[in-house]
Amino acid sequence: MAEPNAEHNAKAADWVAVAAGALGALMATLDISITNSALPQIQGAVGATGTEGTWISTGYLMSEIVMIPLAAWLTRVFGLRNFLVANAGLFTLFSVLCGLSNNLAMLVLARIGQGFTGGAMIPTAQTIIRTRLPRHQLPVGMTLFGLIVLLGPLLGPVLGGWLTENASWHWCFFINVPVCAALLTLLLLGLPSERTHLQEFVKADWLGIVGLAVGLSTLTVVLEEGQRERWFESSLIVGLSLVSAFGMLLIALSQRWAAKPILRLSLLRNASYASVIVIVFTVGAGLYCVSYLVPQFLALIAGYNAAQAGSIMLLAGLPAFAMMPILPRLISRVDFRVMVICGLLCFAASCLLDIDLTAQSVGHDFIGSQLLRGVGQMLCMMPLNQASMAAVTREESGDAAGIYNMARNLGGSVGLAVIGTFIDRRNSLHVDRLGETLNANSPLLQDRIAGSAAGHLAQVGDAAYAQLQAIKELVLQIHLQASVMTFSETFYALAVALLLCVPLALMLKTPKPGQPQAAAASEAH
Repeated sequence: MAEPNAEHNAKAADWVAVAAGALGALMATLDISITNSALPQIQGAVGATGTEGTWISTGYLMSEIVMIPLAAWLTRVFGLRNFLVANAGLFTLFSVLCGLSNNLAMLVLARIGQGFTGGAMIPTAQTIIRTRLPRHQLPVGMTLFGLIVLLGPLLGPVLGGWLTENASWHWCFFINVPVCAALLTLLLLGLPSERTHLQEFVKADWLGIVGLAVGLSTLTVVLEEGQRERWFESSLIVGLSLVSAFGMLLIALSQRWAAKPILRLSLLRNASYASVIVIVFTVGAGLYCVSYLVPQFLALIAGYNAAQAGSIMLLAGLPAFAMMPILPRLISRVDFRVMVICGLLCFAASCLLDIDLTAQSVGHDFIGSQLLRGVGQMLCMMPLNQASMAAVTREESGDAAGIYNMARNLGGSVGLAVIGTFIDRRNSLHVDRLGETLNANSPLLQDRIAGSAAGHLAQVGDAAYAQLQAIKELVLQIHLQASVMTFSETFYALAVALLLCVPLALMLKTPKPGQPQAAAASEAH
């Protein structure tokens, strides 16, 4: 049955609900990366090694990815208002526990709880926008949601670094308390009270729920830890991969046996919606990978600290604010396919601008690419958010939002795992090849070492030590040049991946002017 073509504007309570959803999504996406800049201080405070400290981020991401697709079902069970109020309260509690942690185990467990409750706030924000705003105001709501999804991961490390330097790492978590207080107020004011449907627990797709929890959580750990553990050379990674495969098998079986599968993969039979998922998976990988590559280059090659690197990263957010006033009009007037293709091309072009970096490149060399990247990300994510909702009916919007947001985060995990392996192997290859080109009998090489040794000899007066230092400088230069070459190749690979999504964008559906979205969704099916 088609939805009526509503001409009325959203009421004040609707906008309060949208603001509540947006604030919750911002907090959840911000907390994914807020600890990144503060990790050295946090690890020192809880007595964790560098490898152990990665679980502070991995634990959050792992539980968040599990919760995102469960949110639609839990909303039906408890009602949207009850579910979000409970999650906001628990998120506050877990945030306080994170800040009070004095050992790694307590902190990781609190971060898992934080990620699980925070993960519920991302797809529900999209659902609130889809169900509370009339069609002609949807572009404004979806633009707000897309802006948050883009800015959260960018602002996280900057805010975390600032709080750590000016207060303490504890405030990376305590800052959530006043924000959650505001969120709870907005939720209570903006969302109507709903009855619970606890009988849904009895009828639930427990096969799929168990498969989802087991499969996605172990898959996330495999992707996060695989490179450090040398992938399948590690018995831990092999074991976790088998457990993840078992979880995925349970999900597949639930699609056949469950009356209402917890993960409605049948939505992917809709070619338009499936195209959105593939593209957002790839764009999500691009977002997370660039957020890793640029700070790494600035830290390792240019010698920037976290605050300096953060200021360069924030450049990608400037186009988001500049385009905010015009994006809703663009979305309502321009074909989604045109916008997404332009976005993919801009994003890919921004990566290609970074393939000619040198060992002398510094922050200002990223200004053009970061600004273009921000434009590309906005042009991609904004219409993709709405295209995912336009491709399904109102009743399917909760499940569709869960798969959409899960795909974006999974894309990030897969992307980081792939480029981690790519960087490690290409870097080793370039070090070996550069080393092979050096000939000890080369007059040029001998002059270089002799000149460097002479400089050290003048400082220390020890010829043997000066010679060793000269050779050390040469080795470091080889590794430096190899790293620069590897970064350039990684940006090139990202550009190719994004360009491969351009044909898929042609399959997106744009609702006709005045056409209800449910009707568009029916046509898409």
